[in-house]
Amino acid sequence: MSSSPRLDASFNGAVRHLIVVLGDQLDHGAAVLRDLDPELDAILMMEVDAEAAGSGAGIRSHKQRTAFFLSAMRHFALGQMDAGIRVRYIKLDAPQNTHALGTELKRAVRVLSPKLIRMTQPGEWRVLDEIEDAAAEADTELEIVDDSHFFTTPGDFEKWAKGRKSLTMEYFYRDQRRRLGYLMDGDDPEGGEWNYDKDNRETFKSAPDIPSLYQPQTDDITKAVIELVEARYPNNPGSLDKFIWPVTRDQARRALKRFIETRLDDFGPYEDAMWAGEPFLYHAVLSAPLNLKLLNPRECVDAAIEAYRDGKARLNSVEGFVRQLIGWREFIRGVYWTQGRDYRDRNGLKQYGDLPEFYYTGDTDMRCMSECLKPVIDHAWSHHIPRLMVLSNFALISGVQPRAIGDWFFEMYADAVDWVTTPNTIGMGMHADHAVVGTKPYSGSGKYIDRMSNFCKDCAFDKNKRVPDDDGRPPCPFNTFYWDFLIRNRDRFRDNNRMAMILKNVDRMSDNDRTEITVHGRKLRKQLGIGAISS
Repeated sequence: MSSSPRLDASFNGAVRHLIVVLGDQLDHGAAVLRDLDPELDAILMMEVDAEAAGSGAGIRSHKQRTAFFLSAMRHFALGQMDAGIRVRYIKLDAPQNTHALGTELKRAVRVLSPKLIRMTQPGEWRVLDEIEDAAAEADTELEIVDDSHFFTTPGDFEKWAKGRKSLTMEYFYRDQRRRLGYLMDGDDPEGGEWNYDKDNRETFKSAPDIPSLYQPQTDDITKAVIELVEARYPNNPGSLDKFIWPVTRDQARRALKRFIETRLDDFGPYEDAMWAGEPFLYHAVLSAPLNLKLLNPRECVDAAIEAYRDGKARLNSVEGFVRQLIGWREFIRGVYWTQGRDYRDRNGLKQYGDLPEFYYTGDTDMRCMSECLKPVIDHAWSHHIPRLMVLSNFALISGVQPRAIGDWFFEMYADAVDWVTTPNTIGMGMHADHAVVGTKPYSGSGKYIDRMSNFCKDCAFDKNKRVPDDDGRPPCPFNTFYWDFLIRNRDRFRDNNRMAMILKNVDRMSDNDRTEITVHGRKLRKQLGIGAISS
Protein backbone atom coordinates (compact mmCIF):
# COMPACT_ATOMS: atom_id res chain seq x y z
CA MET A 1 0.00 0.00 0.00
CA SER A 2 2.90 2.37 0.53
CA SER A 3 3.24 2.88 -3.23
CA SER A 4 -0.47 3.70 -3.64
CA PRO A 5 -1.59 7.20 -4.61
CA ARG A 6 -2.06 9.75 -1.85
CA LEU A 7 -5.58 10.03 -0.47
CA ASP A 8 -7.00 13.51 -0.91
CA ALA A 9 -9.72 15.58 -2.55
CA SER A 10 -7.61 16.79 -5.47
CA PHE A 11 -9.53 14.73 -8.03
CA ASN A 12 -11.98 17.14 -9.62
CA GLY A 13 -12.82 15.84 -13.10
CA ALA A 14 -16.42 15.58 -14.28
CA VAL A 15 -18.10 12.24 -13.64
CA ARG A 16 -21.23 10.41 -14.74
CA HIS A 17 -22.04 8.62 -11.48
CA LEU A 18 -20.74 9.58 -8.07
CA ILE A 19 -20.64 6.47 -5.87
CA VAL A 20 -20.81 7.34 -2.17
CA VAL A 21 -19.13 4.73 0.07
CA LEU A 22 -19.55 5.09 3.83
CA GLY A 23 -17.31 3.71 6.55
CA ASP A 24 -19.50 0.67 7.15
CA GLN A 25 -19.83 -0.14 3.43
CA LEU A 26 -16.35 -1.44 2.61
CA ASP A 27 -17.67 -4.27 0.47
CA HIS A 28 -15.55 -4.95 -2.59
CA GLY A 29 -18.46 -6.90 -4.09
CA ALA A 30 -21.14 -4.27 -3.39
CA ALA A 31 -23.84 -3.94 -6.03
CA VAL A 32 -23.07 -0.22 -6.52
CA LEU A 33 -19.50 -1.08 -7.55
CA ARG A 34 -20.29 -3.92 -9.96
CA ASP A 35 -21.12 -1.74 -12.97
CA LEU A 36 -18.81 1.14 -12.07
CA ASP A 37 -16.99 2.45 -15.16
CA PRO A 38 -13.49 3.71 -14.21
CA GLU A 39 -13.55 6.07 -17.19
CA LEU A 40 -16.86 7.71 -16.30
CA ASP A 41 -17.57 7.23 -12.60
CA ALA A 42 -15.86 7.97 -9.29
CA ILE A 43 -16.10 7.07 -5.61
CA LEU A 44 -16.61 9.60 -2.82
CA MET A 45 -15.44 8.72 0.71
CA MET A 46 -15.58 11.11 3.65
CA GLU A 47 -14.00 11.20 7.09
CA VAL A 48 -15.94 13.73 9.14
CA ASP A 49 -15.95 14.70 12.79
CA ALA A 50 -19.68 14.15 13.12
CA GLU A 51 -19.20 10.44 12.38
CA ALA A 52 -15.82 9.99 14.10
CA ALA A 53 -17.38 11.49 17.20
CA GLY A 54 -19.99 8.73 17.22
CA SER A 55 -23.43 9.17 15.70
CA GLY A 56 -23.46 12.76 14.57
CA ALA A 57 -25.42 13.65 17.71
CA GLY A 58 -22.67 14.67 20.09
CA ILE A 59 -21.72 11.12 21.07
CA ARG A 60 -18.03 10.46 21.71
CA SER A 61 -16.73 7.40 19.89
CA HIS A 62 -14.27 4.97 21.51
CA LYS A 63 -10.77 5.74 20.23
CA GLN A 64 -10.32 2.19 18.97
CA ARG A 65 -13.67 2.23 17.17
CA THR A 66 -12.74 5.47 15.40
CA ALA A 67 -9.26 4.24 14.46
CA PHE A 68 -10.72 0.97 13.16
CA PHE A 69 -13.20 2.74 10.90
CA LEU A 70 -10.67 5.26 9.58
CA SER A 71 -7.93 2.72 8.90
CA ALA A 72 -10.32 0.34 7.17
CA MET A 73 -11.70 3.19 5.04
CA ARG A 74 -8.23 4.32 3.97
CA HIS A 75 -7.14 0.79 3.09
CA PHE A 76 -10.32 0.28 1.07
CA ALA A 77 -9.92 3.57 -0.81
CA LEU A 78 -6.29 2.85 -1.68
CA GLY A 79 -7.29 -0.58 -2.92
CA GLN A 80 -9.87 0.98 -5.23
CA MET A 81 -7.32 3.48 -6.51
CA ASP A 82 -4.79 0.73 -7.15
CA ALA A 83 -7.49 -0.94 -9.25
CA GLY A 84 -7.71 2.18 -11.44
CA ILE A 85 -10.85 3.68 -9.93
CA ARG A 86 -11.01 7.42 -9.30
CA VAL A 87 -11.58 8.27 -5.63
CA ARG A 88 -12.29 11.63 -4.06
CA TYR A 89 -11.26 11.09 -0.44
CA ILE A 90 -11.89 13.66 2.30
CA LYS A 91 -9.47 13.03 5.16
CA LEU A 92 -10.33 13.99 8.71
CA ASP A 93 -7.42 16.40 9.03
CA ALA A 94 -7.78 17.97 5.59
CA PRO A 95 -7.96 21.78 5.95
CA GLN A 96 -10.95 22.07 3.59
CA ASN A 97 -12.99 19.40 5.42
CA THR A 98 -16.37 20.79 6.50
CA HIS A 99 -16.94 17.79 8.80
CA ALA A 100 -20.49 16.95 7.77
CA LEU A 101 -21.57 14.24 5.33
CA GLY A 102 -24.25 16.35 3.69
CA THR A 103 -22.01 19.37 3.22
CA GLU A 104 -19.16 17.29 1.78
CA LEU A 105 -21.53 15.56 -0.62
CA LYS A 106 -22.85 18.91 -1.86
CA ARG A 107 -19.29 20.18 -2.28
CA ALA A 108 -18.36 17.08 -4.31
CA VAL A 109 -21.42 17.57 -6.52
CA ARG A 110 -20.40 21.18 -7.23
CA VAL A 111 -16.90 20.06 -8.21
CA LEU A 112 -17.71 16.87 -10.12
CA SER A 113 -21.15 17.65 -11.62
CA PRO A 114 -22.44 14.04 -11.58
CA LYS A 115 -25.69 13.17 -13.32
CA LEU A 116 -26.47 10.66 -10.58
CA ILE A 117 -25.44 9.95 -7.00
CA ARG A 118 -25.50 6.24 -6.17
CA MET A 119 -24.98 4.55 -2.84
CA THR A 120 -25.76 1.44 -0.84
CA GLN A 121 -28.53 1.90 1.72
CA PRO A 122 -26.93 3.41 4.84
CA GLY A 123 -27.07 1.64 8.19
CA GLU A 124 -28.76 4.52 9.99
CA TRP A 125 -31.90 6.57 9.51
CA ARG A 126 -30.05 9.79 10.38
CA VAL A 127 -27.40 9.24 7.70
CA LEU A 128 -30.03 8.30 5.11
CA ASP A 129 -31.94 11.51 5.83
CA GLU A 130 -28.78 13.63 5.65
CA ILE A 131 -27.75 12.16 2.30
CA GLU A 132 -31.24 12.51 0.83
CA ASP A 133 -31.49 16.14 1.96
CA ALA A 134 -28.05 16.96 0.53
CA ALA A 135 -28.86 15.38 -2.83
CA ALA A 136 -32.15 17.30 -3.00
CA GLU A 137 -30.40 20.59 -2.17
CA ALA A 138 -27.78 19.83 -4.83
CA ASP A 139 -30.59 19.12 -7.31
CA THR A 140 -29.00 15.80 -8.25
CA GLU A 141 -30.77 12.47 -8.59
CA LEU A 142 -30.02 9.98 -5.82
CA GLU A 143 -30.28 6.22 -6.22
CA ILE A 144 -30.27 4.10 -3.03
CA VAL A 145 -29.36 0.48 -3.75
CA ASP A 146 -30.26 -2.47 -1.50
CA ASP A 147 -27.27 -3.72 0.47
CA SER A 148 -26.24 -6.96 -1.26
CA HIS A 149 -24.13 -7.89 1.77
CA PHE A 150 -27.24 -9.13 3.61
CA PHE A 151 -29.38 -12.20 2.95
CA THR A 152 -32.59 -10.16 3.09
CA THR A 153 -33.70 -6.64 2.27
CA PRO A 154 -35.82 -4.46 4.58
CA GLY A 155 -38.64 -5.07 2.11
CA ASP A 156 -38.25 -8.84 2.46
CA PHE A 157 -38.47 -8.54 6.24
CA GLU A 158 -41.49 -6.27 6.06
CA LYS A 159 -43.31 -8.88 3.95
CA TRP A 160 -42.39 -11.60 6.45
CA ALA A 161 -43.52 -9.47 9.42
CA LYS A 162 -46.82 -8.32 7.89
CA GLY A 163 -49.85 -9.65 9.73
CA ARG A 164 -47.90 -11.31 12.56
CA LYS A 165 -49.04 -10.61 16.12
CA SER A 166 -45.43 -10.71 17.31
CA LEU A 167 -42.02 -10.88 15.67
CA THR A 168 -40.32 -14.07 16.86
CA MET A 169 -36.71 -14.51 15.75
CA GLU A 170 -36.89 -18.31 15.93
CA TYR A 171 -39.66 -18.44 13.31
CA PHE A 172 -37.79 -16.01 11.09
CA TYR A 173 -34.63 -18.10 11.46
CA ARG A 174 -36.41 -21.32 10.47
CA ASP A 175 -37.84 -19.63 7.39
CA GLN A 176 -34.34 -18.43 6.54
CA ARG A 177 -32.95 -21.97 6.86
CA ARG A 178 -35.66 -23.32 4.57
CA ARG A 179 -35.20 -20.53 2.04
CA LEU A 180 -31.40 -20.59 1.96
CA GLY A 181 -30.94 -24.35 2.41
CA TYR A 182 -28.31 -24.13 5.14
CA LEU A 183 -28.02 -27.20 7.41
CA MET A 184 -31.14 -28.79 5.97
CA ASP A 185 -31.93 -32.46 5.37
CA GLY A 186 -34.67 -32.13 2.80
CA ASP A 187 -37.48 -30.26 4.57
CA ASP A 188 -36.07 -31.01 8.03
CA PRO A 189 -33.22 -29.42 9.97
CA GLU A 190 -29.96 -31.33 9.96
CA GLY A 191 -29.66 -33.45 13.10
CA GLY A 192 -33.40 -33.19 13.78
CA GLU A 193 -33.33 -29.92 15.76
CA TRP A 194 -33.64 -26.34 14.59
CA ASN A 195 -31.86 -24.96 17.61
CA TYR A 196 -29.18 -26.48 19.87
CA ASP A 197 -29.16 -23.83 22.58
CA LYS A 198 -29.79 -26.50 25.23
CA ASP A 199 -26.33 -27.91 24.42
CA ASN A 200 -24.67 -24.48 24.51
CA ARG A 201 -24.82 -23.51 28.18
CA GLU A 202 -21.73 -25.14 29.64
CA THR A 203 -19.48 -23.34 32.08
CA PHE A 204 -15.80 -23.66 32.90
CA LYS A 205 -14.78 -25.59 36.02
CA SER A 206 -11.21 -24.27 35.83
CA ALA A 207 -9.25 -21.74 33.79
CA PRO A 208 -9.68 -22.55 30.08
CA ASP A 209 -6.76 -22.85 27.65
CA ILE A 210 -7.93 -20.62 24.81
CA PRO A 211 -6.27 -20.60 21.35
CA SER A 212 -4.82 -17.23 20.43
CA LEU A 213 -6.87 -14.65 18.55
CA TYR A 214 -5.63 -13.58 15.13
CA GLN A 215 -4.16 -10.10 15.44
CA PRO A 216 -2.74 -8.47 12.31
CA GLN A 217 0.41 -6.42 12.33
CA THR A 218 -0.17 -2.68 12.53
CA ASP A 219 1.00 -1.10 9.28
CA ASP A 220 1.94 2.52 8.58
CA ILE A 221 -1.60 3.50 7.62
CA THR A 222 -3.04 2.22 10.88
CA LYS A 223 -0.19 3.74 12.90
CA ALA A 224 -0.87 7.13 11.32
CA VAL A 225 -4.58 6.84 12.07
CA ILE A 226 -3.91 5.88 15.69
CA GLU A 227 -1.68 8.96 16.09
CA LEU A 228 -4.37 11.13 14.48
CA VAL A 229 -7.11 9.81 16.79
CA GLU A 230 -4.97 10.21 19.91
CA ALA A 231 -4.14 13.80 18.95
CA ARG A 232 -7.60 14.82 17.77
CA TYR A 233 -9.75 13.05 20.37
CA PRO A 234 -7.62 12.87 23.54
CA ASN A 235 -10.69 12.94 25.78
CA ASN A 236 -12.68 10.27 23.97
CA PRO A 237 -13.23 7.04 25.89
CA GLY A 238 -11.21 3.86 25.55
CA SER A 239 -7.62 2.93 24.89
CA LEU A 240 -5.58 2.42 21.71
CA ASP A 241 -2.75 0.51 23.41
CA LYS A 242 -3.99 -2.89 22.19
CA PHE A 243 -5.36 -2.44 18.68
CA ILE A 244 -6.66 -5.84 17.55
CA TRP A 245 -8.77 -5.21 14.46
CA PRO A 246 -8.35 -6.50 10.89
CA VAL A 247 -8.57 -3.44 8.66
CA THR A 248 -8.39 -5.09 5.23
CA ARG A 249 -10.38 -7.84 3.56
CA ASP A 250 -7.33 -10.09 3.52
CA GLN A 251 -6.81 -9.64 7.26
CA ALA A 252 -10.49 -10.25 7.95
CA ARG A 253 -10.40 -13.50 5.98
CA ARG A 254 -7.37 -14.63 7.98
CA ALA A 255 -9.26 -13.87 11.19
CA LEU A 256 -12.17 -16.00 9.95
CA LYS A 257 -9.81 -18.85 9.03
CA ARG A 258 -8.17 -18.78 12.47
CA PHE A 259 -11.58 -18.92 14.17
CA ILE A 260 -12.81 -21.82 12.04
CA GLU A 261 -9.64 -23.82 12.60
CA THR A 262 -9.03 -23.18 16.30
CA ARG A 263 -12.20 -22.04 18.14
CA LEU A 264 -15.38 -22.92 16.25
CA ASP A 265 -15.64 -26.48 17.61
CA ASP A 266 -15.79 -25.25 21.21
CA PHE A 267 -17.75 -22.10 20.43
CA GLY A 268 -21.18 -23.66 20.91
CA PRO A 269 -20.87 -25.34 24.32
CA TYR A 270 -19.17 -22.32 25.88
CA GLU A 271 -20.78 -19.43 24.00
CA ASP A 272 -22.59 -18.21 27.13
CA ALA A 273 -19.69 -18.72 29.54
CA MET A 274 -17.51 -15.99 31.05
CA TRP A 275 -14.13 -16.16 32.74
CA ALA A 276 -12.00 -13.47 34.37
CA GLY A 277 -9.12 -12.30 32.19
CA GLU A 278 -10.41 -14.19 29.12
CA PRO A 279 -12.61 -11.80 27.13
CA PHE A 280 -12.46 -13.64 23.78
CA LEU A 281 -12.82 -17.30 24.84
CA TYR A 282 -14.02 -19.31 21.81
CA HIS A 283 -15.87 -16.43 20.15
CA ALA A 284 -15.26 -15.43 16.55
CA VAL A 285 -14.68 -11.70 17.23
CA LEU A 286 -15.80 -11.11 13.63
CA SER A 287 -18.78 -8.80 14.21
CA ALA A 288 -16.73 -5.65 13.56
CA PRO A 289 -15.22 -6.68 10.18
CA LEU A 290 -18.63 -8.11 9.25
CA ASN A 291 -20.42 -4.86 10.06
CA LEU A 292 -17.91 -2.84 8.01
CA LYS A 293 -18.45 -5.42 5.20
CA LEU A 294 -14.82 -6.56 5.09
CA LEU A 295 -16.29 -10.04 5.43
CA ASN A 296 -19.37 -11.45 3.72
CA PRO A 297 -21.70 -13.50 5.93
CA ARG A 298 -22.02 -16.11 3.17
CA GLU A 299 -18.33 -16.96 3.30
CA CYS A 300 -18.55 -17.22 7.08
CA VAL A 301 -21.51 -19.59 6.92
CA ASP A 302 -19.93 -21.66 4.15
CA ALA A 303 -16.65 -22.00 6.07
CA ALA A 304 -18.43 -23.13 9.23
CA ILE A 305 -20.59 -25.68 7.46
CA GLU A 306 -17.56 -27.02 5.58
CA ALA A 307 -15.80 -27.53 8.93
CA TYR A 308 -18.84 -29.50 10.14
CA ARG A 309 -18.93 -31.63 6.98
CA ASP A 310 -15.22 -32.34 7.40
CA GLY A 311 -15.72 -33.46 10.99
CA LYS A 312 -13.76 -30.53 12.42
CA ALA A 313 -16.62 -28.77 14.25
CA ARG A 314 -19.64 -30.15 16.08
CA LEU A 315 -23.15 -29.44 14.85
CA ASN A 316 -24.34 -27.45 17.86
CA SER A 317 -21.40 -25.04 17.46
CA VAL A 318 -21.93 -24.61 13.74
CA GLU A 319 -25.70 -24.21 14.07
CA GLY A 320 -25.24 -21.56 16.76
CA PHE A 321 -22.80 -19.64 14.59
CA VAL A 322 -25.01 -19.90 11.49
CA ARG A 323 -28.05 -18.78 13.49
CA GLN A 324 -26.28 -15.57 14.50
CA LEU A 325 -25.56 -14.73 10.86
CA ILE A 326 -28.70 -15.73 8.95
CA GLY A 327 -31.12 -15.41 11.86
CA TRP A 328 -30.42 -12.88 14.56
CA ARG A 329 -28.32 -10.44 12.51
CA GLU A 330 -30.89 -10.27 9.70
CA PHE A 331 -33.82 -10.19 12.13
CA ILE A 332 -32.38 -7.26 14.08
CA ARG A 333 -31.75 -5.29 10.90
CA GLY A 334 -35.31 -5.93 9.76
CA VAL A 335 -36.66 -4.71 13.08
CA TYR A 336 -34.58 -1.52 12.80
CA TRP A 337 -35.89 -0.56 9.38
CA THR A 338 -39.52 -1.49 10.04
CA GLN A 339 -39.79 0.28 13.42
CA GLY A 340 -38.94 3.75 12.16
CA ARG A 341 -36.87 6.76 13.11
CA ASP A 342 -38.02 7.09 16.71
CA TYR A 343 -36.99 3.57 17.73
CA ARG A 344 -33.88 4.55 19.68
CA ASP A 345 -35.92 6.93 21.87
CA ARG A 346 -38.46 4.37 23.03
CA ASN A 347 -38.80 3.92 26.78
CA GLY A 348 -41.51 1.33 27.36
CA LEU A 349 -40.67 0.80 31.03
CA LYS A 350 -40.46 4.57 31.77
CA GLN A 351 -36.93 4.59 33.21
CA TYR A 352 -34.95 7.82 33.42
CA GLY A 353 -31.86 7.10 35.53
CA ASP A 354 -28.37 8.31 34.57
CA LEU A 355 -25.66 5.93 33.37
CA PRO A 356 -22.96 5.47 36.06
CA GLU A 357 -19.55 6.93 35.23
CA PHE A 358 -17.83 3.58 35.84
CA TYR A 359 -19.16 2.37 32.47
CA TYR A 360 -16.38 4.51 30.97
CA THR A 361 -13.65 3.79 33.51
CA GLY A 362 -14.29 0.26 34.76
CA ASP A 363 -13.64 1.60 38.26
CA THR A 364 -16.11 -0.34 40.42
CA ASP A 365 -15.92 -2.89 43.24
CA MET A 366 -18.42 -5.10 41.41
CA ARG A 367 -16.04 -7.67 39.97
CA CYS A 368 -18.43 -8.82 37.25
CA MET A 369 -18.82 -5.26 35.99
CA SER A 370 -15.10 -4.46 36.10
CA GLU A 371 -14.24 -7.73 34.31
CA CYS A 372 -16.83 -7.07 31.61
CA LEU A 373 -15.91 -3.40 31.18
CA LYS A 374 -12.16 -3.97 30.86
CA PRO A 375 -12.27 -5.56 27.36
CA VAL A 376 -14.65 -2.81 26.23
CA ILE A 377 -12.22 -0.12 27.36
CA ASP A 378 -9.16 -2.01 26.04
CA HIS A 379 -10.57 -3.45 22.80
CA ALA A 380 -13.99 -1.86 22.13
CA TRP A 381 -15.49 -5.34 22.30
CA SER A 382 -17.00 -8.02 24.50
CA HIS A 383 -19.04 -11.07 23.62
CA HIS A 384 -22.83 -11.24 23.77
CA ILE A 385 -23.32 -12.47 27.34
CA PRO A 386 -21.31 -9.67 29.03
CA ARG A 387 -23.19 -7.24 26.79
CA LEU A 388 -26.65 -8.63 27.50
CA MET A 389 -26.58 -10.28 30.91
CA VAL A 390 -24.10 -8.05 32.74
CA LEU A 391 -23.71 -4.57 31.23
CA SER A 392 -27.17 -4.15 29.72
CA ASN A 393 -28.86 -6.15 32.48
CA PHE A 394 -27.40 -3.87 35.15
CA ALA A 395 -28.65 -0.78 33.32
CA LEU A 396 -32.10 -2.34 32.91
CA ILE A 397 -32.68 -3.46 36.47
CA SER A 398 -31.13 -0.36 38.05
CA GLY A 399 -33.43 1.96 36.10
CA VAL A 400 -31.10 3.63 33.59
CA GLN A 401 -32.75 5.45 30.71
CA PRO A 402 -32.65 3.20 27.60
CA ARG A 403 -31.26 5.92 25.33
CA ALA A 404 -28.35 6.47 27.76
CA ILE A 405 -27.17 2.86 27.67
CA GLY A 406 -27.98 2.65 23.96
CA ASP A 407 -25.71 5.61 23.25
CA TRP A 408 -22.99 4.02 25.42
CA PHE A 409 -23.05 0.83 23.36
CA PHE A 410 -22.89 2.93 20.20
CA GLU A 411 -19.90 4.84 21.54
CA MET A 412 -17.92 1.98 22.98
CA TYR A 413 -18.06 -0.97 20.56
CA ALA A 414 -16.05 -1.34 17.37
CA ASP A 415 -18.93 -3.18 15.71
CA ALA A 416 -21.46 -0.44 16.53
CA VAL A 417 -23.68 0.62 13.63
CA ASP A 418 -27.15 1.96 14.38
CA TRP A 419 -29.09 -0.79 12.58
CA VAL A 420 -27.59 -3.43 14.88
CA THR A 421 -26.82 -1.50 18.07
CA THR A 422 -30.18 0.15 18.61
CA PRO A 423 -32.48 -2.91 18.38
CA ASN A 424 -30.05 -4.98 20.44
CA THR A 425 -29.97 -2.41 23.25
CA ILE A 426 -33.34 -0.63 23.14
CA GLY A 427 -35.25 -3.77 22.22
CA MET A 428 -33.43 -6.81 23.54
CA GLY A 429 -31.35 -5.40 26.36
CA MET A 430 -33.64 -2.75 27.82
CA HIS A 431 -37.07 -4.16 26.85
CA ALA A 432 -38.00 -0.59 25.96
CA ASP A 433 -39.62 -1.18 22.56
CA HIS A 434 -42.96 -2.51 23.85
CA ALA A 435 -41.90 -6.16 23.36
CA VAL A 436 -41.11 -5.96 19.64
CA VAL A 437 -37.80 -7.85 19.96
CA GLY A 438 -38.48 -9.95 23.05
CA THR A 439 -41.61 -10.98 24.92
CA LYS A 440 -39.87 -10.82 28.31
CA PRO A 441 -37.04 -8.69 29.70
CA TYR A 442 -33.53 -10.15 29.75
CA SER A 443 -33.09 -9.48 33.45
CA GLY A 444 -31.27 -11.54 36.05
CA SER A 445 -29.77 -11.51 39.52
CA GLY A 446 -26.26 -12.34 40.64
CA LYS A 447 -27.18 -16.05 40.54
CA TYR A 448 -26.97 -16.10 36.73
CA ILE A 449 -23.58 -14.41 36.73
CA ASP A 450 -22.28 -16.79 39.40
CA ARG A 451 -23.49 -19.79 37.41
CA MET A 452 -21.90 -18.69 34.13
CA SER A 453 -18.57 -17.26 35.40
CA ASN A 454 -15.98 -17.10 38.17
CA PHE A 455 -16.63 -13.39 38.69
CA CYS A 456 -18.33 -13.76 42.09
CA LYS A 457 -15.24 -15.35 43.64
CA ASP A 458 -13.40 -12.81 45.83
CA CYS A 459 -15.93 -10.09 45.00
CA ALA A 460 -16.50 -7.36 47.57
CA PHE A 461 -20.24 -8.07 47.51
CA ASP A 462 -22.18 -11.03 48.87
CA LYS A 463 -23.77 -12.96 46.01
CA ASN A 464 -26.40 -14.44 48.34
CA LYS A 465 -27.82 -11.21 49.76
CA ARG A 466 -30.49 -8.81 48.52
CA VAL A 467 -30.34 -6.29 51.34
CA PRO A 468 -27.76 -5.40 54.02
CA ASP A 469 -27.57 -7.33 57.27
CA ASP A 470 -25.49 -7.20 60.43
CA ASP A 471 -22.35 -9.02 59.18
CA GLY A 472 -21.10 -5.95 57.28
CA ARG A 473 -20.52 -7.43 53.82
CA PRO A 474 -22.79 -5.56 51.39
CA PRO A 475 -25.33 -7.40 49.21
CA CYS A 476 -24.74 -7.93 45.51
CA PRO A 477 -26.21 -4.90 43.70
CA PHE A 478 -27.51 -7.22 40.96
CA ASN A 479 -29.65 -8.99 43.57
CA THR A 480 -31.02 -5.77 45.04
CA PHE A 481 -31.75 -4.19 41.69
CA TYR A 482 -33.22 -7.37 40.15
CA TRP A 483 -35.85 -7.75 42.86
CA ASP A 484 -36.44 -4.00 42.97
CA PHE A 485 -37.00 -4.11 39.19
CA LEU A 486 -39.59 -6.87 39.57
CA ILE A 487 -41.34 -5.10 42.44
CA ARG A 488 -41.71 -1.78 40.62
CA ASN A 489 -42.83 -3.49 37.38
CA ARG A 490 -45.06 -6.02 39.12
CA ASP A 491 -48.30 -4.72 37.62
CA ARG A 492 -46.78 -4.08 34.21
CA PHE A 493 -45.64 -7.71 33.85
CA ARG A 494 -48.72 -9.24 35.50
CA ASP A 495 -50.24 -10.46 32.21
CA ASN A 496 -46.94 -11.75 30.80
CA ASN A 497 -47.10 -15.55 30.97
CA ARG A 498 -43.30 -15.83 30.78
CA MET A 499 -43.00 -13.73 33.95
CA ALA A 500 -45.69 -15.52 35.95
CA MET A 501 -43.42 -17.87 37.91
CA ILE A 502 -40.91 -15.26 39.05
CA LEU A 503 -43.66 -12.78 39.95
CA LYS A 504 -45.12 -15.38 42.30
CA ASN A 505 -41.92 -15.02 44.32
CA VAL A 506 -42.52 -11.28 44.52
CA ASP A 507 -46.10 -11.90 45.65
CA ARG A 508 -44.87 -14.23 48.42
CA MET A 509 -42.67 -11.50 49.91
CA SER A 510 -43.86 -9.64 52.94
CA ASP A 511 -44.56 -5.95 52.65
CA ASN A 512 -41.54 -5.35 54.88
CA ASP A 513 -39.24 -7.38 52.57
CA ARG A 514 -40.40 -5.46 49.52
CA THR A 515 -39.93 -2.15 51.33
CA GLU A 516 -36.39 -3.10 52.41
CA ILE A 517 -35.43 -3.93 48.83
CA THR A 518 -37.01 -0.75 47.46
CA VAL A 519 -35.34 1.47 50.04
CA HIS A 520 -31.91 -0.13 49.55
CA GLY A 521 -32.32 0.08 45.78
CA ARG A 522 -33.00 3.81 46.01
CA LYS A 523 -29.94 4.25 48.25
CA LEU A 524 -27.74 2.28 45.83
CA ARG A 525 -28.87 4.35 42.86
CA LYS A 526 -27.90 7.51 44.68
CA GLN A 527 -24.47 6.09 45.60
CA LEU A 528 -23.79 5.00 42.01
CA GLY A 529 -24.89 8.28 40.41
CA ILE A 530 -27.97 6.80 38.74
CA GLY A 531 -30.28 9.04 40.69
CA ALA A 532 -34.05 9.08 40.42
CA ILE A 533 -35.50 6.78 37.76
CA SER A 534 -38.94 8.36 37.47
CA SER A 535 -39.61 11.37 35.28
